[in-house]
Amino acid sequence: MIEVRNLTKYYGGALGIEDVSFTVERGETVGLLGPNAAGKTTTMRILTCFLPATSGVATVSGHDVFTESLEVRKRIGYLPENVPLYNDMRVNEYLSYRAKLKEIPRSQRKKRLNYVLERCRIGDVQNRIIGQLSRGYRQRVGFASSLIHDPEILILDEPTIGLDPNQIRETRKLIKELGGDHTILLSSHILPEVEMVCGRVIIINKGRVSAMDTPDGLIKRLRGGAVISIEVRGPGKVIYESLTSIPGVSKVTWHDKGEISRYSVEMKKGEDVREEVSRCITRGGGIIREMKEEAVSLEDIFVQITMEEK
Repeated sequence: MIEVRNLTKYYGGALGIEDVSFTVERGETVGLLGPNAAGKTTTMRILTCFLPATSGVATVSGHDVFTESLEVRKRIGYLPENVPLYNDMRVNEYLSYRAKLKEIPRSQRKKRLNYVLERCRIGDVQNRIIGQLSRGYRQRVGFASSLIHDPEILILDEPTIGLDPNQIRETRKLIKELGGDHTILLSSHILPEVEMVCGRVIIINKGRVSAMDTPDGLIKRLRGGAVISIEVRGPGKVIYESLTSIPGVSKVTWHDKGEISRYSVEMKKGEDVREEVSRCITRGGGIIREMKEEAVSLEDIFVQITMEEK
């Protein structure tokens, strides 16, 4: 549905993005993940025909964003970071106006209006002035506007920015629901958000694609072996030296040095040394209070990638 090849954008002499390439298949929800000013918004503005690229190729639903921009715009719903709304209009008036702009046939407008009001949960405020709504409701109106013409593709730029925790939860839920009917490309610098709603992640940093995979795939590819966390009562130094001597262990980190110590034990890729770890601790005079595998998040992977690049 979306194909990007060697996309580059310069703002005068300043680099926006360089040699960015990726694809988004039909029905996928893909996250563009990166820090502020990484190039996420630039990429989305090119795909939505707001900006021309300096070089490269981008197609949306088979149409070139540079030579067939009107065809592209018909097939996408775009929610920019700052949602442009007419604050002096009522919600239903604004959405009806958007339906006309999108050239929805008159016979279908009421049906589409009712659909987006229900889907975005704004039916209870449809007669209110947009400027009097909360930030969360205005964001939902923006979603409804992007959905009114039933686009094949949704492009969402920082869809939860500025929302409170309850509003963020509602917005994430809505994105998940929409993912069943639309192809979605969303950008965010909030890692848990991407991890919750996206099946695949593209990490972009300093204008370049740094990694691309499923969240689980990135974790398996970049973390190395599993890491177990152990809390032990006993002679800390003896136990530490014993753990470092295990052949299948690549690294041991000793925390909270005292009567009760904590260790992070990183196993070599493909190794499982939990039983040997338990025996070593017992032989060293220690008592295991807790042993568990440490979870690795997308945030850990993101930090690892960006720090390596620095």
